Amino acid sequence: MKAFAFIATTASILALVSPQAGAETRLRLANALSKDHPTSVVLQQFADEIEERTDGEVSIRLFLNGVLGSEREVLEQLQNGAVDITRVSAANLENFNPIFRVFTLPYIFNDEAHFYDVMSGPVADTVYAATEDNGFQGLTFFDSGARSFYTKSTPIETPADLQGLKVRVINSNTSIRMVEEMGGTPTPMAYGEIYTALQSGVIDGAENNPTALTIGRHGEVAKYYSLDQHQRIPDFLVMSNSALDKLTAEQRRIVEQAARHATETHREIWGQAMDEALDKAKAMGVTVVHPDKGPFRKAVQPLIDEYRQDAALGPLLDQIISAQ
Repeated sequence: MKAFAFIATTASILALVSPQAGAETRLRLANALSKDHPTSVVLQQFADEIEERTDGEVSIRLFLNGVLGSEREVLEQLQNGAVDITRVSAANLENFNPIFRVFTLPYIFNDEAHFYDVMSGPVADTVYAATEDNGFQGLTFFDSGARSFYTKSTPIETPADLQGLKVRVINSNTSIRMVEEMGGTPTPMAYGEIYTALQSGVIDGAENNPTALTIGRHGEVAKYYSLDQHQRIPDFLVMSNSALDKLTAEQRRIVEQAARHATETHREIWGQAMDEALDKAKAMGVTVVHPDKGPFRKAVQPLIDEYRQDAALGPLLDQIISAQ
């Protein structure tokens, strides 16, 4: 009788702590990008696939256009349970774990093919698990495009052209150092402040992929885009530990598969979106410059060499570079 009571009690406890099939789980996904951005499009696909394959047991509501705050603010909400999933740049994740600093280094990816080879392998698995102690884990990655300089009144054809220019960068120590090594004056600020800062002369330029000129409308003010393609910083889709714990094993498998499918679709549409963005930028009056990347690579080589000597980051960086 006592043994039966113990078994029954144990079963009751497990029922309380284990996710149950058939229970409804409602999740919140935050993304700072607009509804028509390619990444937002595939995040909607991600949400739709999960809801369909779980027969509505798991549903995800998307909050776009940064309505829940900046990427940094949303990551903090992810930690306290106010948000369950978010798309975030590696540059912002480096504030939570220094391993992500590797991805903000310039010219570590030769091209798109090299980027996908690296990010689809063991490197990604390493970084997905790196933030588990911070309260969240990686699900997948997205290409956020090659970042290049754009300026109001002077084209950037060599690093020397950056001398004396205030250039907006993401709030990343590595990005700040990169612009300093090239001779410019880095000016960290939120993405939403760039248009006004360009307009008012607070900054002379910025750096991003071509959609900043079109979707972000920065091409209305900045009339030169220099395809030096100095960085290809991945975005990551991350999910809180507490949200993952709400899922059954099968539901978690579905979420992980849907995340991979979103990345596959994103790759298919991203290249076309970049080409279209450049065409639209030209139609807005933006002059696209094709500088020799050699001098830019040479200018930042000391920064890369410094990271290769770092005991924690060097092995990961070597793994990326050796895949070239």
